[in-house]
Amino acid sequence: MGPMPVVVGIETSCDETGVGVVRDGELIGEALASSMDEHARFGGVVPEVAARAHLEALVPAMELALERAGITSADVDAIAVTAGPGLATALQVGLAAAKAYSIAWGVPLYGVHHLAGHVAADALAHGALPNPCVVLIVSGGHTSLLYCRDLVNDPIEHLGDTLDDAAGEAFDKVGRVLGLPFPGGPAIDRIAKEGNPTAIAFPRGLSRPQDPPFEFSFSGLKTAVARWVEARERAGEPIPVADVAASFQDAVVDVLVDKSLAACGERQCGDLLIVGGVAANSRLREVAAERAAAAGVRLRIPALKYCTDNGPMIASVGHMLVVSGAAPDALSLGADPSAILQAATLVPA
Repeated sequence: MGPMPVVVGIETSCDETGVGVVRDGELIGEALASSMDEHARFGGVVPEVAARAHLEALVPAMELALERAGITSADVDAIAVTAGPGLATALQVGLAAAKAYSIAWGVPLYGVHHLAGHVAADALAHGALPNPCVVLIVSGGHTSLLYCRDLVNDPIEHLGDTLDDAAGEAFDKVGRVLGLPFPGGPAIDRIAKEGNPTAIAFPRGLSRPQDPPFEFSFSGLKTAVARWVEARERAGEPIPVADVAASFQDAVVDVLVDKSLAACGERQCGDLLIVGGVAANSRLREVAAERAAAAGVRLRIPALKYCTDNGPMIASVGHMLVVSGAAPDALSLGADPSAILQAATLVPA
C-alpha cells in the first residue's frame, strides 16, 4: 500500500447507488445514480425496485468514479461498503459487488456502518473531525444525538434517539398530508419559504422539563398536523399549505437544534456536527447557525450533496479505517439491515 492509500466506497443502503474514491483523505472521484423517480409514483421507496436499480447502476457508477478519479483498479488499495443499516436487498447488492471487486482486485474489504458514513462525510469538506464532538444524525430513518471521539478507534455514545418517527419520516408523511410530491423533505423546504413559521403552534415533542432531554419524538407532531388539516377540510376551509409547512418545519427544527445545543452544554463540548439527509434542510441550517453562534458552539454541516446518501462518505470511513490500521473484514461479512450504531464498522451481535 502506497503512502497515500486510495480507498473506494460503495453505498447502496436505500435508493442511491453511490461510489466514491478517496486518496489521502481527499475526494478524487465519485458517481451517483438515484432510483428516486422510480419510487415517486408509489409514494415511498420500494425495496425490490431499489435493489434492481442498484444492480443496473453499480458497475457503470464504479467505472465512472474511477475514470473521474483518473485512476484504474490497479491503483486501489482497499474497498469499503455499507454493510448496514438499510434495505436488506439493497445492501446485498452493494456488499456482493464489493466482495467481487475485493477478490478481483486483490484488495482488503471493509464493511462500514451507514451512519458513521454520514459523520465522516463532513471530513471531506472540512478536514479532520473534531475530537470530541456532539453529532446530530437526522435522516429519513434515523434521528440520533451522539457523542463522538475518534470515529474509527473509539466507541460511539448514544445520548438519545428517536422513540418513534425519524425527522425525515415525519417530513415525508406531512408532505403526503399536504399533497406535496415525494420525497417530502425538499418539497416542504421549498414551499415553507413562502409561509409563516409562527402561523400555527404545533407541539414540540419531548421538550418539557420532565421529558428525557436528548430523546426525540415526531409522531405526535405528525398527527397534530394531520388533525389540523382534517379539521380545516371538514369545515370546507382552504388549507394554507405554505403556513402549515413552515410551522411544521419550525417545530422540527426547534427541537433538533435545542436538544443538540443542550447536549453540547451538558458535555461541555464546543463542536456540533449536523449530518444526514435532513441536514440539507435550509431552515435547519439557518437556525442551527444562528443558535450555535449565540451559544459559542462551532457548527459543522457537510455540503448539501454530501448530506444525502453518497459513495464518498463510505470511502471516507474506509480511508480512516485503513490509516488507523484496522483489520479488514472477511468475505463472509453479512449485511445487517438494522445495525445499531456503536462504531464505524458493524459490531457483531
